[in-house]
Amino acid sequence: MTPITEVEGRRLALSNLDKVIHPVTGTTKGEVLHYYATVGAAILPHLRDRPVSFLRYPDGPDGQLFFTKNPPPGTPAWVNTAPVPRSEDPGARQVVIEDLASLMWAANLVVEFHTHQWRASSPAVADRLVLDLDPGPPATVVECCRVALHLRERLAADGLQAFAKTSGSKGLHLLVPVEPTPSEEVSAYARRLAVEAEAELPRLVVHRMAKALRPGKVFVDHSQNAAAKTTATPYTLRARALPAVSAPVTWEEVEGCRSPGDLVLLMDDIAPRLERYGELLAPLFAPERAGSVP
Repeated sequence: MTPITEVEGRRLALSNLDKVIHPVTGTTKGEVLHYYATVGAAILPHLRDRPVSFLRYPDGPDGQLFFTKNPPPGTPAWVNTAPVPRSEDPGARQVVIEDLASLMWAANLVVEFHTHQWRASSPAVADRLVLDLDPGPPATVVECCRVALHLRERLAADGLQAFAKTSGSKGLHLLVPVEPTPSEEVSAYARRLAVEAEAELPRLVVHRMAKALRPGKVFVDHSQNAAAKTTATPYTLRARALPAVSAPVTWEEVEGCRSPGDLVLLMDDIAPRLERYGELLAPLFAPERAGSVP
């Protein structure tokens, strides 16, 4: 029998709570749901007013994985959706997670949360810039940290402040609060930064995605600033064998990273980190911290 839980006055049917989702640690779906209930206050500000895409992995990372932008079949009427401009589907809508009940409904589907750099209230007008640092083996997150420190200084020279989080996979994400700016302008600036970084660190950085160029280097993926693209939301679990989280880290941790394991953050690490550091990404929500895109 599927248990029924009430969350903020909404009745939710939570299914298959004993199913193992992350095999290395034996983490069950029930534990995944407990994680999201525990960190709801941290993840919800990053989800509110941002159309969300889901990477679903209902049978764990070794099962079928599928990406969906449209509201899943059976989406409750009380879950908010917002119009999302798409050339191929002018009437497209996507889910917007606004409250704990919606978060728990989505988490029950077993998903990664991915969000745009713009808000539903201002489509294609970004208030964040993102740089996804993706290492090509044998490079690791250690090399990503070196590149992140270089980019932090480069952004600071333009009056912009960067904040770091793990990707939840192999790399690192830099998030930068910006004054509302058309996504195409943010994309062009991010590409400039990536090209400059490759010119200044040619043995370490590549700005193009071609796999042949990437072994031993860090790909600075600037493309996720395009209006149609999304990035893993802070605090989302990732579809990995371990219950790894895309989680904020301090610049001291970036500077001190000496091995890939130094920046692997798992589900059970997050609540203690929030208690210790608070919300490291809080400045993303402070308008006075947003800088002008050159």
